[in-house]
Amino acid sequence: MDFRTVLDKCGNYGRFQVVLLLLYGYTNILGSLHYFSQTLITFTPEHWCSHVDLEGLSAEQLRSVYSDILDSSCTLLSALVNGTGKVAEGGECRNWIFMRERGYESITTELKWVCDKSHHPALGQSFFFMGSVLGTITFGYLSDRIGRLPSLLMATLCGATGDFMTSFVYTLPWFAVSRFVSGLSTDTMYYLMYILVFEYLSPKSRSFGLNIILAIFYCFGLMTSPWAAIWIGNWRRYLWLASLPALGVLIYPLLICESAQWLLTKKKYDQAVACLKKVAKFNGRQVEESVFDEFIKYYSERALEESKLRDREDTFLAMFRTPRLRRFTLTLLMKSVIITLSCDVINRNMEGLGTSPFKLFSLTSVVYLPAGLAILLLQNRIGRKGMACSALFVGGLITTGTGVMIAHLDPSQNALLLAIMIGLGRFGAAVSYDAEIQYAAEIIPTSVRGQAVSNIHVAGLASSSLAFYVIYLAQYYKPLPSIFISCLMFIGAGLCFTLPETMDKKLPETLADGEKFALGESFLYFPCLRKKRTILSNQKV
Repeated sequence: MDFRTVLDKCGNYGRFQVVLLLLYGYTNILGSLHYFSQTLITFTPEHWCSHVDLEGLSAEQLRSVYSDILDSSCTLLSALVNGTGKVAEGGECRNWIFMRERGYESITTELKWVCDKSHHPALGQSFFFMGSVLGTITFGYLSDRIGRLPSLLMATLCGATGDFMTSFVYTLPWFAVSRFVSGLSTDTMYYLMYILVFEYLSPKSRSFGLNIILAIFYCFGLMTSPWAAIWIGNWRRYLWLASLPALGVLIYPLLICESAQWLLTKKKYDQAVACLKKVAKFNGRQVEESVFDEFIKYYSERALEESKLRDREDTFLAMFRTPRLRRFTLTLLMKSVIITLSCDVINRNMEGLGTSPFKLFSLTSVVYLPAGLAILLLQNRIGRKGMACSALFVGGLITTGTGVMIAHLDPSQNALLLAIMIGLGRFGAAVSYDAEIQYAAEIIPTSVRGQAVSNIHVAGLASSSLAFYVIYLAQYYKPLPSIFISCLMFIGAGLCFTLPETMDKKLPETLADGEKFALGESFLYFPCLRKKRTILSNQKV
């Protein structure tokens, strides 16, 4: 009697799963506040070198004064003559006039990290992503060693500590250190909770539960965070808002339990049974003790048989020893790089489009809700492989169209159209990212799911450090970033053909299961096309 059979008896979509999904939603809010805090606290508004004659002038008047000066942000003026600035022959700019978004004070405006110090926020962001790489590897390893739940708690609290530390810094070295600590939990808190929920939901309810909760709560976090920052008015207080709610994860162990599937891979059968009994009690189910006895017997005998066939423990590196798992792993790593880099560039490229970056980011974040609905409606019809492939292909087409419009349209005259295209681009990126998470988690065997998913995320996070350079390509040709990203998305869509379909299949629990998974399946196999062929053949008969 395997895990799925026993979970069906204990309840695979009852009150326990509802609580688990709500906590998953709360984790998504924490994740959205945490990840995009880096963007909000280092926002650099339009600014000009200050001069006594410029006091009280509007933004339009200031632009007019500096209209004939190449570097208006860092050029010191000696005087204002007939409404035009006269450049000083010597000296450096030390004070600036910032066009703050509704008075919002970022670390850039408070500490005057512009001109010769404009690299400071980027340096902090680099340390943030360095921390995310180390944290993803570390907590991913721990999740397969000490469990999903304790690793989740440590990762979340670690990130919150880093954000809280950042709110008290005044110098670049401490800013870099605190951002490194903050980055340790980036994405880790999200995917560890994702794995925990994934392993307690039935296959049919995964698409609904995971994607709808992600869409609603992550969308809520993204849409409200810019307005919360503006309402609070200061980057330090915003980091308090983003970090203190993380203390709520301390109640998670009181409401949910460790992954029973992970406990089974560690041969902790009694603890796995205790978790399943808690699930049954929470869901109001009565399960006979004989069911759990058969359950323990099944996995004990299976472990004994497997121990005779192998002398090594399942690890992430062991996935490279066999040809099919090696191909799956390398493909998932490459897809993670493509999707994460694409999402990061699309989500961060919000300036110079004729609309306030705060408004544009907030309003276009609403696409996460229809993105979740799209996955819900399509994923169980066209399959995981079809969803991942089509999302990347359509996203590539949208991104290409956006780049063409950016190149040929005046942002000030076409702000609404560009905002719609940015929203569509974020929609395609969100569908691609969310579909990929579930697809990868289903392909990877349970015994190494924590390590493998974390390492796949590491590859993606490492590619995020290239996002700035991709955006900088616009200096040479405006639509070049969009063209580059769309090409990557088309390549990602092609890589999907090399992966197996996972819909309506028993998922692998060990590396041996993973090597035999979907054996003999064609690269061109899509469940939706097979159903269509079956219907047509039945009609001919």
